[in-house]
Amino acid sequence: MIQLRSQVIAADNTGAHILSVIQVYRRGNKKIAYVGDMINCVVKKADPLGVVKTHEIVKAVVVRARKETRRKDGSYIRFDDNAVVIIDTLADKNPRGTRIFGPVAREVKELGFNKIASMATEVY
Repeated sequence: MIQLRSQVIAADNTGAHILSVIQVYRRGNKKIAYVGDMINCVVKKADPLGVVKTHEIVKAVVVRARKETRRKDGSYIRFDDNAVVIIDTLADKNPRGTRIFGPVAREVKELGFNKIASMATEVY
């Protein structure tokens, strides 16, 4: 459960470290994002030599969330942190980085982010 103004970490090598959520896409009136949702973020802390810079507005997809998510088989999945992967555009769904760090939820692949799932070290 990631809401507006939540601080999330970047799980890719674009140079961003900490991002702040400013918008949740395709949720209608709801302002809460779960695993697999697309969000709009502001980069709060970044490497000076990275692809993205501090104060840049980027689009991202949630790949890990602390709040548990129920699956269709009745099981729940929960992670230790809130992490996102920065993407190019909402239509392309391609990541801007070349590496993904840490595990990624299976729901990300099911929602059409196949490239993110294939670049991840583990898919849970």
